Amino acid sequence: MTHIHRVRVYYEDTDLAGIVYYANYLKFIERGRSEWVRDLGLDQAQMKADGQGVFAVRRVIADYLAPARFDDVLDVTTDYLRHSGARLVLRQAVSRGDVTLFTAEVTLVCLGDSGRPQPLPDHLIKKIGENPRFKPQV
Repeated sequence: MTHIHRVRVYYEDTDLAGIVYYANYLKFIERGRSEWVRDLGLDQAQMKADGQGVFAVRRVIADYLAPARFDDVLDVTTDYLRHSGARLVLRQAVSRGDVTLFTAEVTLVCLGDSGRPQPLPDHLIKKIGENPRFKPQV
């Protein structure tokens, strides 16, 4: 099942042409991912404090399909694709109504206190496995 996070485009998000500046889509999907993790029942600050790691973006493969404009209401969707070892792969999109504006496949890596990759926490993997909302999408 797809996780949805709604955002509104503010003036600060736009460029001189009045459309959303391309880098801001990365901010929108970051917020969507953070809410996805929160909806799993995980506290990222507590994970860090407990030495269970932090998430860092390793790779983003993005496609910009259509522009968003000031005051648009956008849906940021996040779908779990797969995980292995320290990696977690998600598919994200930004849409306005039925129009998809931006898509991305995002690879996250769990990093330990040393800044090196470490396995994803067991409780994260368990939460993903238990929750039918986060079953792999094809």
